Amino acid sequence: MGKRAHVLAVSYPAQGHVRPLMKLSQRIADRGIKVTFVSTEFIHDVILAASPEKGEEQNRIEMVSVPDGLEPGDDRKDLTKLSESISTVMPGHLEELINKINLSSDVDEQITCVIADVGVSWALGIAQKMGIKNAMFFPPSVTSFAWSLHVPKLIEGGVIDNNGTALKNEMISLSPDSPAMSSADFLWNCPGNPTLQKLAFACLISSAEAAKTSNWLLCNSFYELESSACKLIPKLLSIGPLLLSSDGLEQSTGSFWPEDSTCLTWLDAQPNKSVIYVAFGSTAIFSAQQFEELALGLELVAQPILWVVRSDLTDGFSERVGDHVKIVKWAPQEKVLAHPSIACFLSHCGWNSTLEGLSMGVPFLCWPYFADQFLNRNYICDVWKVGLGLKAEGNGIISRHEIRRQMEMLLSDGSIRANAVKMKELAGRSISEGGSSFKNFNHFIEQIMG
Repeated sequence: MGKRAHVLAVSYPAQGHVRPLMKLSQRIADRGIKVTFVSTEFIHDVILAASPEKGEEQNRIEMVSVPDGLEPGDDRKDLTKLSESISTVMPGHLEELINKINLSSDVDEQITCVIADVGVSWALGIAQKMGIKNAMFFPPSVTSFAWSLHVPKLIEGGVIDNNGTALKNEMISLSPDSPAMSSADFLWNCPGNPTLQKLAFACLISSAEAAKTSNWLLCNSFYELESSACKLIPKLLSIGPLLLSSDGLEQSTGSFWPEDSTCLTWLDAQPNKSVIYVAFGSTAIFSAQQFEELALGLELVAQPILWVVRSDLTDGFSERVGDHVKIVKWAPQEKVLAHPSIACFLSHCGWNSTLEGLSMGVPFLCWPYFADQFLNRNYICDVWKVGLGLKAEGNGIISRHEIRRQMEMLLSDGSIRANAVKMKELAGRSISEGGSSFKNFNHFIEQIMG
């Protein structure tokens, strides 16, 4: 019997990165491959605390951790400080961990492949130095990946400067058959936060360099969704959508917060396609004025609403709207989106949420605020035609009346709903036997087991 494959998956400590890599790790473990999942000590504790699974299934993936270099009381929401600390402290600890695993294991249990999230692409260099096969995992869309690989040409062409700031306001296409994008919507764009933008841009440049020498490039998407972008990246394997397993035996969803399943019971009591699901991911921040406009806009729509919000700002709102609104701090999103009572998804357009909504055939009302979310909105509204956007007024605030108007327009648009159903069918076919992502994933598994 040959050497058993052993995958070491290294995550960047953010919800939108940990969750899809955890799903990928579980798909790999389903094939009988040993998987060790590496997170920072802080995130490791957060995941285990939020996970409902205890006991035998907990051993399906081995969870290990390394320090992030920050003190217990430091603000880990400061992405600049966190990323700088990680890139300085984690590499040495990761190398020690790999050596420790390999020295303490039988020959057929040693690490044979490192899968590193794009946010920790330096881990690929460690794997290469140690003679271990490696794969970069890119959680956002293939189109986002293609744009990040295109950065040197954008700098050469004078479209952006060395910090990623747009020097020209123009529409640009990656190829003749790919949609044009405004230079104001580049995925590293962080409105009002130039320090974070510089950090995000530097991360993309370093990951683009790492991608050149990586054995495989894995992306949570499927070919039929982004065929023009997939053609631009020769080594790419689109293996999505990465969804929870149908058998319900997930070790952990990778969630940072306990999921409130009472919302599923509440959904059971609502009419078919009547509920507006509102969720803005794990990092969205609204001003007090914008939050109030959002609450008032939802109140004006006068339909059942399931709102995921970790805040006490909804106290007065809850009293006014009564039983037709359910508010939870965190929801089992895939199960929610698959529920027959869901009518639409008011979303920040993060890629995980986008792909989950597409996979469940749910129309979108788009409210992006950060990085690749603007690009995702453009695809949702203009390319796939499965949603509508919201426009801010001159003061930058999206009004309650705009929310109501666009929501009512979305809910009455039969063509958008029909397009959403088609997307659900395409996504389902891609991961079914013989589908594009099914074949790509099988190819990857065969390669790492060979």
